[in-house]
Amino acid sequence: MIALGIAVRWAHLAACILLVGATAILLEAGRAPRETVRRWEARTLGWSRLLVLVALVSGLLALAHQTAFVEGRAAAAVDARALARVLGETQGGLVWLARHGLLLLLGAFLVVRANVERRADWAALRGEAALLGAAALGLLGAAGHSAAVEPGTAAAVANDIVHLVAAGLWVGGLVPLAWLLQAAAREDGADARPYAVLAARRFSRWALASVIVLGLSGALNALTHVGTVAGLVGTAYGRLLLAKLGLLVPILALAAWNRTRLVPALSGDGPTVGRPAMRMLARFVATEGLLALLLLGLVAAMGVTPPARHEQPTWPFGFRLSNAAIAGVPGQTWPVLVGSQVALFGVVGILCALVLRARRTWLLVVGLGLAGVGGAVALPPLAIDAYPTTYHRPPVPYHASSIAGGGALFRQHCARCHGPRGAGDGPDGRTLSRRPADLRAPHAAQHTAGDLFWWISHGISGGQMPAFAERLGEEERWDLVNFVRALGAAEASRAIGPAVEPDRPWLVAPDFAFAVGPTPPRALKDYRGRRIVLLVVYSLPGSRPRLAQLAQSYDVLAVLGVEVIAVPADDGRDAIARLGADPRLLFPVVTEGPADILETYRLFARAPHAEFLVDRQGYLRARWMAEGGTREPNLLLAEVQQLNQEKATVPAADEHVH
Repeated sequence: MIALGIAVRWAHLAACILLVGATAILLEAGRAPRETVRRWEARTLGWSRLLVLVALVSGLLALAHQTAFVEGRAAAAVDARALARVLGETQGGLVWLARHGLLLLLGAFLVVRANVERRADWAALRGEAALLGAAALGLLGAAGHSAAVEPGTAAAVANDIVHLVAAGLWVGGLVPLAWLLQAAAREDGADARPYAVLAARRFSRWALASVIVLGLSGALNALTHVGTVAGLVGTAYGRLLLAKLGLLVPILALAAWNRTRLVPALSGDGPTVGRPAMRMLARFVATEGLLALLLLGLVAAMGVTPPARHEQPTWPFGFRLSNAAIAGVPGQTWPVLVGSQVALFGVVGILCALVLRARRTWLLVVGLGLAGVGGAVALPPLAIDAYPTTYHRPPVPYHASSIAGGGALFRQHCARCHGPRGAGDGPDGRTLSRRPADLRAPHAAQHTAGDLFWWISHGISGGQMPAFAERLGEEERWDLVNFVRALGAAEASRAIGPAVEPDRPWLVAPDFAFAVGPTPPRALKDYRGRRIVLLVVYSLPGSRPRLAQLAQSYDVLAVLGVEVIAVPADDGRDAIARLGADPRLLFPVVTEGPADILETYRLFARAPHAEFLVDRQGYLRARWMAEGGTREPNLLLAEVQQLNQEKATVPAADEHVH
């Protein structure tokens, strides 16, 4: 079923791309009153009519296949009601209607025998056909993966449209160009040779521009749908993209040879240079087109494969490159610095070989050699162990409920070795040949969440750590990862004091959910992009003066864009009643969910009263702890003003640890 869907999509995509090129090359080449050219034009128009028919039929088959897939039953492919639902109730169906309406209109333009004796009429008819073909092809971008990109849907779709049209202008024109060159190279095609030379030169310029556009738009597509090296090598979509790029290399090599060697030779002596070059160019262009059609098969497969960003990448190598490998290791920095500079010289040499004509081979050989030697020197010190899950994105958010759950699991399964605070000082750890790792140390944060998940799941043989994959569920193991990450973050938070460090957001504040009385639940992330949050963990009676102080300043804080969230250090169900009505507190006092918030944020501060200032991006920026009492109000207002003056220089805090 999947193979059939890919085949149908390939036929439709190939027909639409070839159709754009066939209609556009007539405009690029121009009109000429030559018999051979007229025959070529008629053949190209006949080819275009056939392509419209193939596009319409394959489009119907693709709709039937998509309907069967959406409905989950093969019979839906011929069910009129199911087809109507897909056409009328999905974005893909609406785009299908628009595109096939354009294809029908294009077919009508191509079938009608209009009078095109006047050059203006000829240009108008050919131009309308090319525009209709380009519109029908480009709209495919509105029904593909780019249509599901959020945010930035419009930009992603626009980029996809540009990518498709550029492919049509280049790849689609290869077959008609090969026919023209073959016809002009024959004995009876002498009348078309000047025209064919001019058409080849014009197409070469259009193809170069299209390749540049394809490269830029393709790079943006890769960033959008793949994003990372792990996604490129560790997902089905990424591997298809690599195969596509691998097939693109010989296509571009042929195109470069044609442009730099054969197209200039077309104007040489006819019998000895021009015509042989034209015949060879026709064969090479046809080969280029055949390879491009194979490449479109990979594109069709990518269209039914989930983008890498939506899949968990499985890292295929036993190592990865990271600066963490040389951090704090004496003598390891120099090889990296020296090797990288040597490799940089090699890259410069390769670029010079591509730009300069003199000594090109010598520059290329030397550049490749330097790049290879530099990489061999610089990369080994950066290599550290990696695992299939190294670049997995945690499916469980970095949330107080997950951290609290992970803490309970840690105390049950891990504290005997790693210690209650993760310092590696548990009683059972002293009996091991190798002391358990200090999970709070900076080196722990240098490993990815996927590394931690792999070790928790499969154990560490050399370190005598057991595997927990059979004892704990997947979500529980990710809860443990979140707790370990919180331990490291809590240790790092010691560098955060009561004053905001300007323009340096770096520590993510764990998200949490809470409710106040009967009101709907809220979360810390709900305030991102809108308000600064002052999270207050209080204990009565010691915190009462400070709460009164905050109540008096709340109007000013609200005007400055601050929300205060108060969390009682004990049972929150009667927290509001115990606070009383004097002073009147207008900010939220958590009554539902304080336990998870407390367990998480007590890792960051164990004082009876603690305040955490979280900026609009979700980063913890200041921390104040006290036994109780009050604090000068202007100090808090100054920190808030500092945050209000800052511009967002980093993206909003991620909901998942890395």
